[in-house]
Amino acid sequence: MFPAIDKAGQLAALDDNYRAVDEALEIGAACLVLVVGGMPKGSKDIDGARQQVHDGIASLLQYSRKVGMPLAIEPLHPMYAADRACVNTMAYANDLCDVLGDDGFGIALDVYHVWWDPDLRNQIRRAGKQRLLAFHICDWLVPTTDLLLDRGMMGDGVIDIAGLRTAVEAEGYSGFHEVEIFSAANWWKRSPDEVLLTCKQRHLECC
Repeated sequence: MFPAIDKAGQLAALDDNYRAVDEALEIGAACLVLVVGGMPKGSKDIDGARQQVHDGIASLLQYSRKVGMPLAIEPLHPMYAADRACVNTMAYANDLCDVLGDDGFGIALDVYHVWWDPDLRNQIRRAGKQRLLAFHICDWLVPTTDLLLDRGMMGDGVIDIAGLRTAVEAEGYSGFHEVEIFSAANWWKRSPDEVLLTCKQRHLECC
């Protein structure tokens, strides 16, 4: 995360991101996914928060490019704009790539966050192979009972996961399909073996 209430906080956040780059290198990660942060506590200035995100990533890229660790900005659903991430669409993520350059900088596409966007497929094409660095899958349940911890197993919700997979792979994406199911009331209560078996089956059937 990047935004902070003052300069000292911004520098501390940037230092934390430097350490995250080092940790990603140490474990051999394909990229470091950036959940950029929302507005500082007490703020109503989302434009200012987005400027801090731009400036923070610009600084971090000077280091990440030097050491060879790609950064992938993850647009989050607008319901998280205030507290988790003020980058909320693929279009804005692409805009940041345009401005900051896509050498070692791209996008992590999480279907949970962006499935609703009427411009999504255009923005996937705009991103292309070079910018599509990660692909996260789960499903959107109706109704959703928790803003964070009620994601669905693939096939249990309303997202056209297979269609989005086709769209990213049409651009040349060939990386992992990372299953992210935050599900406090359902899947987290089940045995790991059942969850893994279901993930495998649903990936084959629904993705």
